[in-house]
Amino acid sequence: MRDLQIDWLKCFVATVDAGSLSSAAAEVNRSQSAVSMQLKKLESAVCQRLLVRGPRRLVLTHAGQTLLGYARRILDLQAEAQAALGEDGVSGLVRLGVPDDYASKYLTPVLKRFAPRHGGVEIQLDCEQSTSLIPRVARGELDLALVSRDHARRGTLLFHEPMVWVGSPQFEVWQRNPLPIAVYEEASLGRRSAINALALQGRPYKVVYNSSSLAGQIAAVESGLAVAVLTQCSAPPHLQVLGLEHGLGPLEPMQVAVYRSQASRGSKAVDSLQRMLVQTLRQAGA
Repeated sequence: MRDLQIDWLKCFVATVDAGSLSSAAAEVNRSQSAVSMQLKKLESAVCQRLLVRGPRRLVLTHAGQTLLGYARRILDLQAEAQAALGEDGVSGLVRLGVPDDYASKYLTPVLKRFAPRHGGVEIQLDCEQSTSLIPRVARGELDLALVSRDHARRGTLLFHEPMVWVGSPQFEVWQRNPLPIAVYEEASLGRRSAINALALQGRPYKVVYNSSSLAGQIAAVESGLAVAVLTQCSAPPHLQVLGLEHGLGPLEPMQVAVYRSQASRGSKAVDSLQRMLVQTLRQAGA
């Protein structure tokens, strides 16, 4: 087996995360044909197919699954070495977006690692729902955002976040019919997940509360107005997680990704924070 070159591994990991050659090309700043060539060289080096075309996206073979973990570790170590040896002088502004429910659990450990290494980088943080952050990144108003994916090619996948039903044990409103629910705004993936789950069960429901904020959702549940669907990381311990025994079926998990603007390509400050987000949160998700 020949030595595995860093550029081959970068293209391989980008293609796995993006799901297609065209999306991967944008991630690594190469043409689609160049990415395809790098993948062919990698497969030639390991003498095995790594990716095959599925019905909607490229999927890993068994050999590809084996290599992926090693590839991520190699790229993470390279990034750490570069940071230790040559990135102390990185400076600039990074405009970062994150939803409220991901901020304390996932962003705090990233910033704790990032700040001591890159004191010259200023971070401007905006907390909004993913439905607001995604178009702002696309327009170049934000450089990076931690978002719940609205489709499989949005950004770089980090991990899957479970979704849970929550209710107040003081009021037990899950016993009512129709079920009173609190929901986010119309385009929210959490709202869609809740309504789809109830539709699959054939359970009658009534939307009694709308709020675009996590605090508003929690307040509605605490006050006994409704049950709600929250990300597991944001569910307060004093609320009860509900399941089949309460007449509420399972929910699809959120695909959490880091999404970067095209306008920020070439910014070393954004490069550094993006690497830290990927390294830290992939470990947290695992």
